[in-house]
Amino acid sequence: MSRRLRLWLLAAGGAGLAALLAAACLDLPAFGGRSHPYGTRAVRASLARHTANTIASVNFDQRAYDTLGEMSILFAAVLGCVVLLRQARDEHRARPRPAEVARPVRRYALLVVPVALVCGLYIVAHGQLSPGGGFQGGVVAATALHLLYLGADYRALERVRPLGAFETTDALSVCAYLVLGLAGVLAGTAFLANTLLPYGTFDTLSSGGSVPLLNAAVGMEVASAVVVLLANFLDQAVEIVEGNTK
Repeated sequence: MSRRLRLWLLAAGGAGLAALLAAACLDLPAFGGRSHPYGTRAVRASLARHTANTIASVNFDQRAYDTLGEMSILFAAVLGCVVLLRQARDEHRARPRPAEVARPVRRYALLVVPVALVCGLYIVAHGQLSPGGGFQGGVVAATALHLLYLGADYRALERVRPLGAFETTDALSVCAYLVLGLAGVLAGTAFLANTLLPYGTFDTLSSGGSVPLLNAAVGMEVASAVVVLLANFLDQAVEIVEGNTK
């Protein structure tokens, strides 16, 4: 394909996208209006299914299929990074030297590790009740572990970060989301339909039907994916060295 043809295809695609965006903008509700058709329906559906956090209801119930796509994009992106950053034949691993960390930094970083980890798990567990959820809580939980890298050294992080276990958890979490969706099909409803479990008592941890389970699956996937991603980048920066010197 020639450069001129690629530019023409790009121009045609951009013009089509611009036309669709312009048509969509012209059909939007008036700015500052009190009525919002989609928002009204989303809130009504959220309350009907005993989900206090409307955003969680939208993500894991009303458009759970779209969330599956976002989850798959993250999984594919991390997988691509793992393949690209894998150790090459002309590289070897060198044991990282112990880091010299200032005592106040070490003290407070190690103190914050369990607090940040519990905070991340709390955000995941209460995603259907309050702002937060699997995506946000997963990132908090994953980065909490890396405070060990700041407060101690890389070897301390490696001891609490078995990479194989996190890679397995990443894949199993995506599979769990799919299995929950297929369970709805086997039950005679639609894929990812929130009809498998009772909706429970409003504003409690057991409310929302399948929303807490899907939220937990996303939380585990995001946490594991971030750990695996950072592990590969840190390996390149700290352990992997070019050349076959022994």
